[in-house]
Amino acid sequence: MSSQALRDARRYEEVYEKMILPEERPAFHLSSRVGWMNDPNGFSRYKGEYHLFYQYHPYDSHWGPMHWGHAVSKDLLHWKYLPAALAPDMPYDRDGCFSGGALEMKDGTQMLMYTGVSKEMTVGDRNLEVQTQCVAFGDGEDYTKYEGNPVLVFEDLPEECSRYDFRDPRIWQEEDGTYKAAAVSYSLRKQKEVLHDRNSDNSDGLLATTMIREEEEGGQILLFSSKDSYHWKFERKLAVNGYRLGRMWECPDLFELDGKQVILASAMDMLPDGLEYHNGNGTFCLIGEYDPETGRFRSEADQSVDYGIDFYAEQTVLAPDGRRIMIAWMQNWDTCNLHTKSIPWFGQMTLPRELSVKDGRLYQWPIRELLSLRRDKVSFENVCIKDEEIELDGIRGRLVDMELELKVEEDDEEGHYPFTKFAIHFARDYRHHTGISYRPAESTLKVDRKFSGSRRAIIHQRRAYAEPKDGVLKLRIILDRFSAEVFVNDGEKVMTITLFTDVRADGISFFVDGEAEFSVTKYRLQEG
Repeated sequence: MSSQALRDARRYEEVYEKMILPEERPAFHLSSRVGWMNDPNGFSRYKGEYHLFYQYHPYDSHWGPMHWGHAVSKDLLHWKYLPAALAPDMPYDRDGCFSGGALEMKDGTQMLMYTGVSKEMTVGDRNLEVQTQCVAFGDGEDYTKYEGNPVLVFEDLPEECSRYDFRDPRIWQEEDGTYKAAAVSYSLRKQKEVLHDRNSDNSDGLLATTMIREEEEGGQILLFSSKDSYHWKFERKLAVNGYRLGRMWECPDLFELDGKQVILASAMDMLPDGLEYHNGNGTFCLIGEYDPETGRFRSEADQSVDYGIDFYAEQTVLAPDGRRIMIAWMQNWDTCNLHTKSIPWFGQMTLPRELSVKDGRLYQWPIRELLSLRRDKVSFENVCIKDEEIELDGIRGRLVDMELELKVEEDDEEGHYPFTKFAIHFARDYRHHTGISYRPAESTLKVDRKFSGSRRAIIHQRRAYAEPKDGVLKLRIILDRFSAEVFVNDGEKVMTITLFTDVRADGISFFVDGEAEFSVTKYRLQEG
């Protein structure tokens, strides 16, 4: 039987979603039913449909006590909202039902595993969040929390783990029926220091005093197992940060892909490494091998997952045809709380992406189902422009799938290029535009939304290295009403941004400083 808190949330979202017009939402990116959305949760298949839950505060378009929103889809493009799945209504999750996973059990039940949060007052009147792992079971719409929750607590963790940063279980079932969960924790390594007082009058002239000092090691991914989905135990550490990639890790995922083991996670407080990682919070990928002897993952390569501004808290699902498909929250924590309370919804997911590993790198590509939405093809071959900005007939819109090939070749023996900068401007009118620009001498691609209508000095630009292949830089640009996703060189890199420019700004133009040649094909994407 559902709690009063869950019934209240369901009534609220049912009433207030009717006040949001379809054209005020993205056309094919999942957005919050009402209120606030952040991390995707429980991305899974159940009874022949894709289920996606998400961190959810229905009562406000800003972050608040976390519920689980819920939506289902057959094609990952057209979503149907279901009633909220979880509400913070028990002592162990009274301050939030945080991120987790879902799976279909052999008896036909859908299992959810999530992080329950309850705040406690500590020394100095600080409110800290005690985080434990909890389970619930249901039929795809209604879920009952296990009476024995929480199923994993601080006492189940290795000695050096923090009780306040233990979250985001990702669950699966092995072929032998064993349930597994990978969750993140923060490591605090304790070191003993011995201090000596040489002025003491003990026999050796030294007075030894032992002090305990805690040193931060950062995030780590822990593996747990269960025979029955109710009783869990710690198995081993899968991966340890060692303070290389940010501080705390979040939202882990691990899977086999193209003969390699892959770990995805999001990291807080990252430091940049050239253009490979950016400051703040971002998502990384580790590609390597799992060592059964040590039970540890051995990383062979690491990279950013997205080089744009708005991408965090990824989750993946295995499609029936074998594709590994990823989705993420299309926002970032440094810019997500600057909107006014009058906005009825905030937060959307990325376009689902097919993943592959090629030459030791993670590649991403829009799900092939998107091709079914293409309409009204417009194509121009070998367009030459010089020191100008142009528009091309039929190339405009805010629901767009556009492919562009830019010729990038040195034009003399000294390595000079015929242009210094090439740019595409979209969501454009007399005052606004968002841009993608390329500088061949630096091999850098930049996204820039400073003219998109923002009234705050937030993060507006990000850059990535982008080398042409055989003298051509290839871009595929997916525009929805409030976002752009730029796939570089067949998915070698991706740059994702959100924008809130008025949808009537639908111009697209091409600019060059110098002389450039390009080909472009544009499709309108059909909604509904």
